[in-house]
Amino acid sequence: MKKYKIAIVGATGLVGRAIIEVMEERNLPIEECKLFCSKKSAGQVIKVFGKECVTQELKEDSFDEGFDFAIFSAGGEVSLKYAPIAAGKGCIVVDNSSAFRMNKDVPLVVPEVNYEDIKWHKGIIANPNCSTIQAMLPLKALDDKYGIKRVIYSTYQAVSGAGKNGVEDLKNDGSKPLRKFPFPIVNNCLPHIDVFNENGYTKEEMKMINETRKILHRPDLKVTATTVRVPVLNSHSESINVELNKEFDLNELKETLSKMENLIVVDNPSNNEYPLATNASGHDEVYVGRIRRDESVDYGVNIWVVADNIRKGAATNAIQIIEKMITI
Repeated sequence: MKKYKIAIVGATGLVGRAIIEVMEERNLPIEECKLFCSKKSAGQVIKVFGKECVTQELKEDSFDEGFDFAIFSAGGEVSLKYAPIAAGKGCIVVDNSSAFRMNKDVPLVVPEVNYEDIKWHKGIIANPNCSTIQAMLPLKALDDKYGIKRVIYSTYQAVSGAGKNGVEDLKNDGSKPLRKFPFPIVNNCLPHIDVFNENGYTKEEMKMINETRKILHRPDLKVTATTVRVPVLNSHSESINVELNKEFDLNELKETLSKMENLIVVDNPSNNEYPLATNASGHDEVYVGRIRRDESVDYGVNIWVVADNIRKGAATNAIQIIEKMITI
């Protein structure tokens, strides 16, 4: 089997560390791995496939030596500057930031849903937003079977999605200044993720709306969202209300969801069995439960969707994209 040379940009962050972990677990065929980061984080030693790797400062010439793939997880500004440089050197970039997601020339990919879009990349492939990724698996299954008329998202997003500073704010007992959030997250729910736009929606909410349309190839799909940060360490939970185009049998609908790749149905409310953030953490699958009719409309269904936002919502999805490129 051919082996590949890969670069991890943002290797010292939460997602960067998870990328290394997932890459090892899934035994990606890597011959050589280089770890890049900011100047202040350079010089750290991180083990990759049992070998000690020293993190290096990311520079404009970092990709001159040639790489097959690079995964970027260092924020939009870094991606906008360095991803085109890497791609220009013949490296295929999988970018975790929002920098290229809505670029018409950049595929936005969840491998279980629209892997075929990988084929028209021009050097850069975008990883969707973490909250969007987990929603796509059940929505794709429902759209293919019944057609979707409208989607309403209400999210309950863990602090790990806000990075190391978000995690520190959850640990903060009030004795220290907040690092990430405008208000304490302890004993609180903040209906405010990312900046507010003029239309009253946050950037996070508009990401979910626009990314859903692009991934499902449904540019006119009616979608709305309210995204909320909650005092949970890891794994995002989402209540998704879906209005379908035609009648459905609820048991058949559950069977349809259960057949979706990497989507696990946990739906036995009589025994208090439903997806939980604590159960999803550390796993690569998406979990769906609380599947029930929305009796306020003709063809509505409510579902509860949970996934590890650092793994499937970022690191694992990026690795899966590379796996697809190696095999297709």
